[in-house]
Amino acid sequence: QVQLVESGGGLVQPGGSLRLSCAASGSISSENTMAWYRQAPGKQRELVAAIRTGGSIDYGDSMKGRFTISRDNTKNTLYLQMNGLRPEDTAVYYCFARRGWLNYWGQGTQVTVSS
Repeated sequence: QVQLVESGGGLVQPGGSLRLSCAASGSISSENTMAWYRQAPGKQRELVAAIRTGGSIDYGDSMKGRFTISRDNTKNTLYLQMNGLRPEDTAVYYCFARRGWLNYWGQGTQVTVSS
């Protein structure tokens, strides 16, 4: 029922910025949790940021102050604004949605931070 498609990844220099988008189709509402995760080579997939039921927002520790998660409910789109990017931010970034007990994942978009 739900499909998530990420876009906006690419190559950026350290200190640069990127904005990721996740277009959602299906029955995802503003009351459903949506989030960004990432997975770097050799590392476990980790939470980047989440908008949870009720609108509360959580960020991973290393993302605080640099990344901003937001939703445009009229467009069914989730965003991740990433500023002050570091080489250690290099990873595949995945869009995630939770509806009830069901979890949905996008295909991922590559972000590479390198000079």
